[in-house]
Amino acid sequence: MDPRKNPYAPGAGKPPPELAGRDDIIERAAIAIDRIREGRASRSFVFYGLRGVGKTVLLNKIRLDAEARHVITIPIEAPEGRSLPGILVPALKSALIRLNRGEALKESGARAMRALAGFIKALKVKYQDIEVGVELPAEPGLADSGDLEIDLPELLAAVGAAAKDRKTAIVLFIDELQYVPRRELASLISALHRLEQAELPLAMIAAGLPQILAQLGEAKSYAERLFEFVRIDKLAPDAAREALVKPAAEEGARYDDGAIDEVLKRSEGYPYFLQEWGKHCWIAADASPITRQDAEMATILALADLDASFFRVRFDRLTPLEKRYMRAMAELGPGERRSGDIAELLGKKVTQLGPVRNSLIEKGMIFSPGHGENAFTVPLFDGFMKRIMPELGPP
Repeated sequence: MDPRKNPYAPGAGKPPPELAGRDDIIERAAIAIDRIREGRASRSFVFYGLRGVGKTVLLNKIRLDAEARHVITIPIEAPEGRSLPGILVPALKSALIRLNRGEALKESGARAMRALAGFIKALKVKYQDIEVGVELPAEPGLADSGDLEIDLPELLAAVGAAAKDRKTAIVLFIDELQYVPRRELASLISALHRLEQAELPLAMIAAGLPQILAQLGEAKSYAERLFEFVRIDKLAPDAAREALVKPAAEEGARYDDGAIDEVLKRSEGYPYFLQEWGKHCWIAADASPITRQDAEMATILALADLDASFFRVRFDRLTPLEKRYMRAMAELGPGERRSGDIAELLGKKVTQLGPVRNSLIEKGMIFSPGHGENAFTVPLFDGFMKRIMPELGPP
């Protein structure tokens, strides 16, 4: 069929043509943001789930909807190797400029800028990736102690007060939250706790891999009461079917039942993979309806595409021993794998493999669903490991 009309959009955070099965989550987040703007109690959100379930897409959808309702949003991706202050400072400066655009600078806005100036001056030496300056002078004693856990709450409180003065809200949208270092994460939690207590209209909606639950709890014991945790998982069968079928229908094409069954089975209902299979079904089909034979060809094409890009870029970051560890996980089959069973396959003690396991967790390749358990953060990765390393080999 015409490749120019291919309606599917696989990509990192790229919105699919049909955002199926997420309406309830989007509405819950919208209600929370509106309540925060009106000075009513509501918790910040943390979305968690595997790669490819659409967490980034959800963040972007909720953020754009909030902006349409005149909420100031701050989109941030927490990359590895960067500090939270380094990525937060320029975003906060931009938000304060937007907050006061077209109007005289209120005292609360000026104070927030002075807080930012003091914050930058006090922490620039410790966090050398802070590269932004502020024209206004700092206010002595405001967010300038040099201790992030003291200064970040003071800074965000000043920013929240400025938003309250303008009768709006500011919402931090932080993706890949699991990459924020533990001490910086603790400071962020402290700041959000203070904002909630003071009923200031500044909140966070964040997304991360499943290990973020443990990381937040370890950073601050009260984190479980501060946030609303929402698991983002594969789509239910009806929603997965809609995400596959509706974009094609809008281009005048349809799938036969056999094709739908093949795609839903192979993609396992994960949104990113549905887009990959849909794209390749469109490529494989000569005409509508798309048949099971087309879908089976799409499976071959989609797996080849994923192996060369989505899976491969993650595999190439691993050391040889990390690759063997993950190959042993694949050997043990789907679901959670016990550390002892992995060690036995590799002919090593659990304690010997502890640093390897910790490194894989830090890299976002695996997570621990329970004590001594391990699971892939990337769906279908066990199949890839068997294709890229057909044999585990002797211990």
